[in-house]
Formats: sequence, C-alpha cells, structure tokens
Amino acid sequence: MRAFQASDAVALYDLLELVFDDGMNGPFDQWWPRLEADSEFDRELCFLVFDNEGRLTGAALSWTSGFLKDLAVRPDSRGKGIAEALLWHVFATFAARGASHIDLKTNLVDNSAAVRLYLRLGMTEVDWGG
Repeated sequence: MRAFQASDAVALYDLLELVFDDGMNGPFDQWWPRLEADSEFDRELCFLVFDNEGRLTGAALSWTSGFLKDLAVRPDSRGKGIAEALLWHVFATFAARGASHIDLKTNLVDNSAAVRLYLRLGMTEVDWGG
C-alpha cells in the first residue's frame, strides 16, 4: 500500500469507473483537473494497493475533512482483505491527524457486503435523511 502519485491518475480513474460504473466522474480530462484542484484533495490521503503485476486493485480516496469519498476494490480482487486493509489505514491516518472519526456515505440497498464490513470495523450507521 502506498500514497497516490500523479502518475497513478489514469489507473485510479479506470478503477473508479470500473467499480462504480455510474458515469459520474465524466471523462478523465475533466475528472483529473477537477480532483487535483479540489481544496479537500490531498495525495497523502489517497491510498493505493497494487497486485504482483503492478495492477491497481484497490483505492481509498479521502478528503481532508475526514470524509472517505471513495473505497474501491476491483471485482476480481474482492474477498482478499484489501478493503479492510485500506479502511484500517484510513482510520490510522486520520487518528494520527487528531480526528476522532471519519464519515462516508454508501448505498444501503445494493452494497450489503460493504455495509457489513463497515459495521464489523466499528463504524456506526447514521441517517443523513433524504
């Protein structure tokens, strides 16, 4: 696991597009400048996991405010503890920065495996309304 570098931008974009498949990021040439310019983006808060072939298999992208924006693991790499390792790293990083908690949003209906993971690691469900 290591922190994001600018040379990882295309691989991160591709992973997010593969995992979320919602088109919300737009094309890479719009996504990357928007992400890089965001005041909450810090390369040191984006953690990446690569497989033995150098392929990006997992990523956790957090905002400086303590919000976990994206947690993504390639479908063919799930069940190997990658998401859990990324989450523990996020927790430790924010704890070292003095944060008492982190926040995230997830789909409770179509994301039951992730919800189980979050709860198992000690996160609590909060109703944000809507």
